Amino acid sequence: MAKAKQKKYFSFFNARITSIISIALVLFVLGIVAFMSILASGISRYVKENIGFSIVLNEEVKSADIQRLITRVERSPYTRDVRFISKEEALNVLIDDLGENPEEFLGFNPLQPSIEIKLKAEYAHPDSVEHIEKALKSYSGVRDVSYQKDLMQLVDDNVKRIGTLLLGLAVVLMVISFALISNTVRLAAYSKRFLIHTMKLVGATPGFIRRPFIVDSIVNGIIASIVAIVLLTAGVYYLANEIDNFTVIMNLPALLSVYLIVFVLGILLTAVSAYFAVNRYIRMKQDALYYV
Repeated sequence: MAKAKQKKYFSFFNARITSIISIALVLFVLGIVAFMSILASGISRYVKENIGFSIVLNEEVKSADIQRLITRVERSPYTRDVRFISKEEALNVLIDDLGENPEEFLGFNPLQPSIEIKLKAEYAHPDSVEHIEKALKSYSGVRDVSYQKDLMQLVDDNVKRIGTLLLGLAVVLMVISFALISNTVRLAAYSKRFLIHTMKLVGATPGFIRRPFIVDSIVNGIIASIVAIVLLTAGVYYLANEIDNFTVIMNLPALLSVYLIVFVLGILLTAVSAYFAVNRYIRMKQDALYYV
């Protein structure tokens, strides 16, 4: 008798462990997709915020006019960072790049003073940039405005393409994940289908029958989501050691949002799967239980 109970306990324990591992792996894959989406968004923001304007100023512009222009640009909603570059500073940068001084054979400094502007990510797309460029060119003392238009367009196109791809992948994986978790939960309900029928015969309501299965599935989902979060944390730790400036792209709030998505999906998918799986056997007649 003791052996039979022990065997039954180990059978239940093994079934539960298998169910938790299966759900955890599914949640881990979903977590990777969410992680990739946020990582792609972070990379896009990082790139956009490092693509800026160069406002070339007239040589005869006065210092007071330059300061007024800098103040005006700093107060603009699209500005993230502003830096003034004098003729001498621009020449030193050019000397470092070329390895020689163009002033020696030209007899004068050919460069102009400029103001470098870094845009906020939400303004760094072609439509907004065109309006910003027109506004900057209208300022007094501005000779020209230059920026990497092709690069900005390329980044914008790639972000849209990657976003569409990740959204499609997320939808497909969500459907597959629901099917896999549903099958895992359905197996647990299948093993107790006769118990469900007996409870129905003694007058138990569908809600009363479903409750323990849903609660048990939610507990499995919570444990599985914790396992998936641990696996994701290990992956993030590895990437943080391998990639420079990784924390700039993937910060703590973004990482916590991935963990929250995994945790909520672990509860939601298992609860919904348990609801439909148990409902199937509640509606089933006694004779049909032998042939499923």
